[in-house]
Amino acid sequence: MSRGGSAIFVAIGIFLTRVTGLVRQRVFAHYFGLGVEADAFSAAFRIPNFLQNLFGEGALSASFIPVYAPLAARGDREADRVAGAIGSLLALAVSAIVLVGVLATPVLIDLIAPGFSGTQRALTIDLVRVLFPGAGLLVLSAWCLGVLNSHRRFLLSYTAPVMWNAAMIATLVLFGSGTPLPRLAIVLAWGSVAGSALQFAVQIPAVLRAAPGIRPRFQFASPDVRTVVRNFVPVFVSRGVVQISAYVDTLLASLLPTGAVAGLMNAQLLYTLPVSLFGMSVSAAELPALATMVGADPEAAGALRQRLESGLRQIAFFVVPSAVVFLAFGDVVAAALFETGRFSHTDAVYVWGILAGSAVGLLASTLGRLYSSTYYALRDTKTPLRYAVLRVVLTTVLGYGFAIPMPRWLGLDPGWGAAGLTASAGIAGWVEMLLLRGGLNRRIGRTGLPVEYSAKLWSSAIVGAAAGWAVKLGLPAWHPIVAAAVVLGAFGAVFVGTTLTLRVPEASAALARVARR
Repeated sequence: MSRGGSAIFVAIGIFLTRVTGLVRQRVFAHYFGLGVEADAFSAAFRIPNFLQNLFGEGALSASFIPVYAPLAARGDREADRVAGAIGSLLALAVSAIVLVGVLATPVLIDLIAPGFSGTQRALTIDLVRVLFPGAGLLVLSAWCLGVLNSHRRFLLSYTAPVMWNAAMIATLVLFGSGTPLPRLAIVLAWGSVAGSALQFAVQIPAVLRAAPGIRPRFQFASPDVRTVVRNFVPVFVSRGVVQISAYVDTLLASLLPTGAVAGLMNAQLLYTLPVSLFGMSVSAAELPALATMVGADPEAAGALRQRLESGLRQIAFFVVPSAVVFLAFGDVVAAALFETGRFSHTDAVYVWGILAGSAVGLLASTLGRLYSSTYYALRDTKTPLRYAVLRVVLTTVLGYGFAIPMPRWLGLDPGWGAAGLTASAGIAGWVEMLLLRGGLNRRIGRTGLPVEYSAKLWSSAIVGAAAGWAVKLGLPAWHPIVAAAVVLGAFGAVFVGTTLTLRVPEASAALARVARR
């Protein structure tokens, strides 16, 4: 399968998952708003997700695929033994951690959300204990993704989370109207666990078709299995420190007024969309291919560099306008997606502020994913770890300053500290990405976005934003969804037209792919 075809399948799967995720969050906003229960569920949602993100897709893919994919490509029977052993080891480790996590939930709450107390803290504890087993199932789902991606079967693995979102949406629709808010949060948590089971179950038949020889086994003497485990440890730690950064955000947000934790969750759902849709789709599609291209000769380095640079340009073409949209039209986007029921227009403006902060580091975060994947393809997991640690330190120090004292110094409501959290994370993301790029350039040669190419993208996005603002100022009081369609449609049309005029190759290539479909 070609790089473009692989990335498109990943992008389609992520797009469907993210769309259903946005629908889920809109229904959630309708029933919960930005109240106390919304903050409790948002904080609880993060704690077991730490397990999923720590063991799951990122860490497992980075350590497992570079070893498994070449074996599977050669048809080596060792591939099935490696996959079965890693799956068994993962299931054993996750089961133990889920058990400990359920028992230690009160301690976790005190560490993650120290600002919660009374009934809000008690509700968060109950929610975490329900959600933890579901997170374990999502980790096993990530193992399925690693197997399927190695066999270049991308669509199902990235579409499977639709089942998880659909289960939560169905739970809210069925029980939302007749269940009081505290109880509804518990019911929704059980719906999340059911969705996790469905997400794992739908992938198992495809895994067995792709690799019918896979069997559960506790045989870890294989050098390839030991290589996966050895590579997993630094990636696990690297993912862990990145997740610590996310938890620092939650911790600091819990110290802010009610609504900050839920507002941050809503904003994160939006600004991770382009990161996942464009950064992850390209990075995930590239990792198996990059892993088979690695070599010591100059030709291999040149091919690796060429493939990396093409991916960087493809990512930037979509992410630059996304960052400008968050900065210029975050209120329009948030109102269209969440303004319903208990979620007011004032809440949408608040989420816009958080989104605007995230625009600072959006491009760096997405480019950094592809750089990290290139290191993993080179079987270097330690370098991304060092830079991830530095990023967490910067995020923590800057995040506290931007979130707690800065709003007071500027005479703003303390709740706006949540926007400071996303801005500080963006600054730290730029530092990490530049370090990743510098280290890789010393190994394979100069990489990165040409200045002329970047200037064309940013200028096109700014022209599009000006057109969108002109339309926005002239709009009557339409429904938020209609208003968003008109404003963002004007922005997108002008951006695409300008990039075509400036002869940006990715613009014509994107239109050609759309025309072929």
